[in-house]
Amino acid sequence: MIEGQEGLTWDRWFRIADRVESLGLDSLWRSDHFFSLMGHPERPALECWMSLTALAQRTQRIAFGPLVSPMTFRHPALLARMAAAVDGLSAGRLVLGVGAGWNEAEHEAYGISLPPLKERFDRLEEGIAVIKALWTGGPVDFNGRYYRLQGAAAYPRPVQQPAPPLLIGGDGEVRLLRIVAREANEWNSHAPGPDAYRQKRGRLEEHCRAVGRNPDEIRRSWMGGALIGRDDAEVREKGRWHQSFLAALASAAPEAAPDELRRRSWIVGTPEQVASQLAAFAALGVERVMFQWYNLDDLDGLELLPQLNRN
Repeated sequence: MIEGQEGLTWDRWFRIADRVESLGLDSLWRSDHFFSLMGHPERPALECWMSLTALAQRTQRIAFGPLVSPMTFRHPALLARMAAAVDGLSAGRLVLGVGAGWNEAEHEAYGISLPPLKERFDRLEEGIAVIKALWTGGPVDFNGRYYRLQGAAAYPRPVQQPAPPLLIGGDGEVRLLRIVAREANEWNSHAPGPDAYRQKRGRLEEHCRAVGRNPDEIRRSWMGGALIGRDDAEVREKGRWHQSFLAALASAAPEAAPDELRRRSWIVGTPEQVASQLAAFAALGVERVMFQWYNLDDLDGLELLPQLNRN
């Protein structure tokens, strides 16, 4: 999972895509942000959906998608059409990740309204309904509180039928997980560790029972930071790089970066150690893990990921 607002360029994106595809990894994801969230506006921030369009043609096998696109950034009718087009271009490999939106600085900088939290969730639910309706091809009449369509058609339809998978990211126990229970094909959790994940999963299952849905119908994935090295020395070396790059680690001693990242619930260690940490998530039903990969030039590090399955 690439934080595209922290220095992603076309050259880096294509190198990463080629390596992910050739290594046999499951999927490639990227954030949908407009500029650095770490206070470095000079860092390149490749536009999310333009990069996904290119990825659809660059690759042949992997699944991919935004993790996640805020409903506040684009009208859901536009997002539905964009997603359908990219799904077709990729022969049906897109997973559409959506969220309610959260970063106040981006919305203010670009003149995009960021409503109060309750309204954002209302818009997320209504926007999902718009997207699903338009994926039928239409014509669609929709008279919602926030979005209205009249005779709207959307052809060509997505290649994946009845629709591309809808991923919803987040862990809010009251509203967000209720929306996941009703609408999502995949739930992407950011829970800080297996114990926290177990609690969130329990709440999702409660919501599923309340709406009459089998929770096993929802694919479960987890996203988190990763620091993986071939041995302890390389783990420490990569820790120093992350300490210099991540604003949140600015006050930490370089040698202490791996321990600080562990404290922040990152997956840290050699392939054998990382596989052991992932086993705890797998035992709780997690089927897919998206590693946040901050060093966009660490292509050799990606080659360690296939070893995790062997361990």
